[in-house]
Amino acid sequence: MRAVSINGNWARIPGADLARAQNDLDWAHEQAQAAVQSGDGRWFSTDKTWHALDFLLNRHGLDVPIAFGEGLLVDAVNDGSRSSEDANWGSGPAGYLTPENVAKVAAGLADVTEADLIRDVDPAEMEEIYPSVWDDDPGELEWAVHLLPGVKQFFTDAARVGDAVLCWLD
Repeated sequence: MRAVSINGNWARIPGADLARAQNDLDWAHEQAQAAVQSGDGRWFSTDKTWHALDFLLNRHGLDVPIAFGEGLLVDAVNDGSRSSEDANWGSGPAGYLTPENVAKVAAGLADVTEADLIRDVDPAEMEEIYPSVWDDDPGELEWAVHLLPGVKQFFTDAARVGDAVLCWLD
């Protein structure tokens, strides 16, 4: 049996469209999929590093939950007509980051390096962090942060134009 891989994803949408995404889950999913297909930088995948990046950035002082978002799209549908399954885009409900938190992430990442994130990290700290590879190879910590330049560019570009970000795992 093939092991299942969980990948992190972000899609940029105009900040003015966040309320619509929160209230129209089908539309939000269409926008995310359009970003994935576009090839124009509106989508970024952290592959399997999503949990490690979230953990390491939080450990470094960035208090915005970049992997899951600050809220779940389904939470905005407060009339009880939608369930968390309606917002499940692969491995749980999709989330979002407001343009304000996107800007906070961009600013918080500006001067952070890969070395900063893994400095003084004991692999035992990451025992509960997906994927469970941290004791396998000393190079795994470097792998966990190898996408940081792309992450920084994605959030910098999103913040520059006031975009919100949809977050999901698949």
